[in-house]
Amino acid sequence: MGEYRVLEVKQSVFASNEKEADKLRADMKEKGTLLINLMSSPGSGKTTTLLRTIDALKNRLSIAVMEADIDSDVDAAAIATTGARAIQLHTGGMCHLDAAMCAQGLEGLAAGDSDLIFLENVGNLVCPAEFDTGAGVNVTILSVPEGDDKPLKYPLMYQVCDLVLVNKIDVAPYFDFDLDKLRKNVAARNPHARVIPLSAKTGEGMDAWYEWLCERVAAWKAER
Repeated sequence: MGEYRVLEVKQSVFASNEKEADKLRADMKEKGTLLINLMSSPGSGKTTTLLRTIDALKNRLSIAVMEADIDSDVDAAAIATTGARAIQLHTGGMCHLDAAMCAQGLEGLAAGDSDLIFLENVGNLVCPAEFDTGAGVNVTILSVPEGDDKPLKYPLMYQVCDLVLVNKIDVAPYFDFDLDKLRKNVAARNPHARVIPLSAKTGEGMDAWYEWLCERVAAWKAER
């Protein structure tokens, strides 16, 4: 019988990506720009949250946005209405961004000396969590209609996040959603992740999110 080799391609791909991610993170640290990887399922309110955030912080922080989608430029066009620099990234059918793709996006964005750059990742609770984008912070949005059990069903997403935004809290009375149970489920996956309930539509709870962002940007710059 002939001989054959077994090549662990998946491990190799992840290892290569981690090197790229570490390099990108170091570059962003040197520039004093915080890159935030914003992840969630489709329809959770990522773009709406960003629109309100940019409007609220435009006099405090210089913000730019990279929008990632399989196709269309709907989200980038929406962000552009705020006056913030924005770029649309098409993934060619891929359900995530990796560090090399993110680096290409940053080059195209040409955001200069921005304090904060958001990467709105592809709407998906699986693939984006598997690939380090080189971001300094990972944020996950979970909307009330999705249910409080998502951390149990998609563990890796909550294991890699630094913050969980619970969006659409204004409609909680109309859904079978338990915020305390959600907090426990998040803590079971990641005891260090903070949970902030809010409504990007009504503005409820958004101030806590804004202050968290400003604190993280300040800390990122201080670590240079």
